[in-house]
Amino acid sequence: MVPSPAFPNDQSLLDAYSHAVIGAVELVAPAVVAIDVHKRGAALGRRSRAQAGSGSGFVFAADGLILTNSHVVEGAERIEVTLPDGRERSADLIGHDPDTDVAVLKITAAELTALTFGDSQTLRPGQVVIAIGNPYGFQHTVTTGVVSALGRSLRARSGRLIDHVIQTDAALNPGNSGGPLVTSAGLVIGVNTAIIAGGQGLSFAVPIGTVAAVLPPLLRDGYVRRGYLGVAGQDVPLLRRVTRFHRLSQPSGVFVISVEADAPAQAAGLREGDIIVSLDSTPIASLDDLHRLLTGARIGTTASLGILRGAGRLDLTVSIADRPSRK
Repeated sequence: MVPSPAFPNDQSLLDAYSHAVIGAVELVAPAVVAIDVHKRGAALGRRSRAQAGSGSGFVFAADGLILTNSHVVEGAERIEVTLPDGRERSADLIGHDPDTDVAVLKITAAELTALTFGDSQTLRPGQVVIAIGNPYGFQHTVTTGVVSALGRSLRARSGRLIDHVIQTDAALNPGNSGGPLVTSAGLVIGVNTAIIAGGQGLSFAVPIGTVAAVLPPLLRDGYVRRGYLGVAGQDVPLLRRVTRFHRLSQPSGVFVISVEADAPAQAAGLREGDIIVSLDSTPIASLDDLHRLLTGARIGTTASLGILRGAGRLDLTVSIADRPSRK
């Protein structure tokens, strides 16, 4: 039986898929690098023997700029990059942002291939994606899959949520971190960042839109400026009678565990045991809500911090400061 032209057989579909993947890999692979990180650990107050780690990265500017994950290079004393052609170069850490798990390195080398950013906002569930990296030290390993879901949130090691994370079923393993997630056209739409231990086919990538947003401050300052209050807190549910009495729209708030000395929150009069419920006119139901509002644009401005103290509600005026640098 001859298959209908409207319904091509599986072989023709597989051939088209293979050609698309091969074409993308040929474009992308020359820019994917292996990263070896040498660290020093502390033992009994003394420096212990060197510790090593590894990951992936990719060239995004022909003058030697490389993207990878912040957690790959965190605490690095020395960073070495191996190019696809076997050349080895020492790398300088230009900047990193633990809150989005993005880091920028710089090497000096000629004839580098740089990748092009795509548009992560145009992704659709089911779209074919390709990951290239160096899992377990095996260079230039290619895995493919589809976009499983969009709009996920993933908690970074800093404690903040990374929003709009891409979930994919392209297989990732230790060493893939920092490598590119690309479309069939070879455009970078994400930086591979995490896998779920024990999960089958659950991998995540920071969208390139988020990466592009933090690149300018990383290149300029080495870190990303964010608003700072100087508060440690935890999410707590609010009694229904409390939300009704104070006309609150959210079922929870942020319980203040501690206030740092000489911090903006202390200057505003915030105390341990207060519950933060709003910033200006925006309800605060969680620490994540508060983090999202404390952007760099708010540094140097004042805001009204709505709190519950005892049975009453107060509005404190707080001056939002620049978070201490973690460059």
